[in-house]
Amino acid sequence: MAKEKKEKNLDTEEIKEENLEEVKEEVKEEKSELDILKEEKNELNDRYLRLLAEYDNFKKRTLREKEAIYVDSALDTISLLLPVIDNLQRALDSFTDKENDFYKGFEMVYKQTQEIFTKMGVSEIKALGEEFDPELHNAVMHIEDENVTENTIVEEFQKGYMYKEKVIRYSMVKVAN
Repeated sequence: MAKEKKEKNLDTEEIKEENLEEVKEEVKEEKSELDILKEEKNELNDRYLRLLAEYDNFKKRTLREKEAIYVDSALDTISLLLPVIDNLQRALDSFTDKENDFYKGFEMVYKQTQEIFTKMGVSEIKALGEEFDPELHNAVMHIEDENVTENTIVEEFQKGYMYKEKVIRYSMVKVAN
């Protein structure tokens, strides 16, 4: 009986060892499958994050392009209107009678146009009496004048304009040397 019990215990141990090996093999396979699934999940997550970043960059780029188109259109329109402003100013300067109804009409149109420009972000470049700045002014004449500081603008032939921080048209000026 003791011999039978020993054999039975040996058989049970062999079965347990076989089962243990099978279970270990199954665990290995499951672990391998789990690793594959984790890797796939990581790849999909990475793709998702890349697509999200790409979409965000796309939105930013299209917003910049849209703003650039608006700025370019505004600059084109403003540039086309500058000669009109110049002509209105010349018309106002040509009147000797400031009480004339035509003068008052031209003055109203001129002021209204200036207000529209101001609302759009357009401003005149200050020139007369200012120091010459090649980034804002275009010197078309130079004079020698000891009464004026060097590089001072003494006359403005044509007004310059800026749209926000960008020069639309440089002021044409006479500069004292």
